[in-house]
Amino acid sequence: EVQLVESGGGLVQPGGSLRLSCAAFGFTFSSSAMGWFRQAPGKEREFVGGISWSGGSTNYADSVKGRFTISRDKAKNTVYLQMDSLKPEDTAVYYCNTPLLLRDNYWGRGTQVTVSS
Repeated sequence: EVQLVESGGGLVQPGGSLRLSCAAFGFTFSSSAMGWFRQAPGKEREFVGGISWSGGSTNYADSVKGRFTISRDKAKNTVYLQMDSLKPEDTAVYYCNTPLLLRDNYWGRGTQVTVSS
């Protein structure tokens, strides 16, 4: 069964850090590019950043560039999102995905990140 399970969210103060995880099941993770997305209340889901299947290439939305870092562990079928210098505007539900599942409009449950003092 195909599944994406996001975890690691929580409440953090501005300037703080969190590391999100996304465990992948049911498809060939090792050969799949992965991406992180987020959806804030009342807004459309937006792209945060992505990583190539090899892990050798990453790209980020301008709003998070220099603050967020994506990595992957093929042995654990897991992709990570390290978030530093968090801002209140980073508050959102965060999701991971891959092109294969995006085509079918499959999304996991996401993990809530709230940045507030």
